[in-house]
Amino acid sequence: MKNIQTKIATLLLTIGAALPLSSFSQAVMDHSKMNMSQMTPSLTDGEVKKIDLETGKVTIKHGEIKHMDMPGMTMVFTAKDKSLLTSIKPGEKIKFMVINEGGKMIVTDIQLVQ
Repeated sequence: MKNIQTKIATLLLTIGAALPLSSFSQAVMDHSKMNMSQMTPSLTDGEVKKIDLETGKVTIKHGEIKHMDMPGMTMVFTAKDKSLLTSIKPGEKIKFMVINEGGKMIVTDIQLVQ
C-alpha cells in the first residue's frame, strides 16, 4: 500500500511540475517581433460611466487597449491626478491614456471627444 501511495505522490508531483512550465512557455512573447506601435502607449476610446472624485477613480467602458493587449471592457481606473476627473462627467465620450504602474492601471491623460 505504501508503495502505491509513493508512486501516486511521485506522479502528482511530476504532473504538477510540468503543467506550470507548459503554460508559461505559451505565455512568453517575443517582443523583438512586435510592431513598435503596439508597444508605444496610445490613446484609447472610451465612455465615462462613473466618477469618484474622493478616491480619484473613474469607471470607463473602453475599446481595445492595444499597447496592453487588453480587449474592450468596462473597468475602474485610478487617475494619476484627481484633477483629470474634474472636466468630465458620466456619459461623455473620451480618449484616454492608461499605463500599468506596478500592476495598477493608472489613467495619465483624458481628452473629451468632440
